[in-house]
Amino acid sequence: MTHEPLDESRPGTTPAARADDVTRTSSATPTASTSRAASAERNAVDSDDGPAPESSPAGLPDAATPDAAAPARHGIDDPALTGSIETVDANKHTLAENVMGVVTGVFLASFGLFLLKTSGAVSGGTAGLALLTSYATGWTFGVLFVLVNVPFFALAVWKKGWPFTLRTVLTVVMLSAFSYLHPLMFDIDGINPIYGTLAGNLLVGVGLLILFRHGASLGGINILALVLQERAGLRAGYVQMGFDVVIVLTSLTVVSPWIVLLSALGAVVLNLVLAMNHKAGRYVGHT
Repeated sequence: MTHEPLDESRPGTTPAARADDVTRTSSATPTASTSRAASAERNAVDSDDGPAPESSPAGLPDAATPDAAAPARHGIDDPALTGSIETVDANKHTLAENVMGVVTGVFLASFGLFLLKTSGAVSGGTAGLALLTSYATGWTFGVLFVLVNVPFFALAVWKKGWPFTLRTVLTVVMLSAFSYLHPLMFDIDGINPIYGTLAGNLLVGVGLLILFRHGASLGGINILALVLQERAGLRAGYVQMGFDVVIVLTSLTVVSPWIVLLSALGAVVLNLVLAMNHKAGRYVGHT
């Protein structure tokens, strides 16, 4: 293969001319890096929003970038919805809360029983047994209520421990004391049996609910109902209702069928309060 001899007579064929051509070409054609820098500069000048925001940390999408403006979350948001160690103390009742809860629960329950006794109605549980026995024997309700509960205190010690048992003994004694106080404070000549029976059972149910929430009860069937709920998963309200039906039916031997019917309706009200509000795992407070 032969090469054509260089003809230096043609324009631009001399070495000096070729070097001059290369210089002009380089000046006329910008490099890629120069083009990118100029484009970025034009974009920064033309944009109304200023420079582009910094990108998210490596490996994170923009949505996962922490919001620096959001306040830091410390402490406990809602003890009922969180299970961290921070909630342990928040869910524990203080001594003052337990005292107030027990006194309130006993007062409401005792006043409900006062309405029932004034109406001539009966109730379920050991309170119902005490009322029924008082109608049949003439003994005072306060004494009978303590006596009926004595056998169940042993069950409480065995299944629930001494703290629960001592609180229960205290509530039973307090309720007996309130049963003597209410007649002295209220002079009721008569009360509508329907109102007295329904309102009385409603108050007893709310009082029991408060006592359950603070680790106490009114003894008797309440203890058995709580044990069966914890050990067998049976609702305390439904267990209580089963025993109450038997007690109310037994009252047919002492009171009129109309009062028995009202008492049965009242027992349903009482136990619905417990069944609908006292469910395992719903209340996170503890003593």
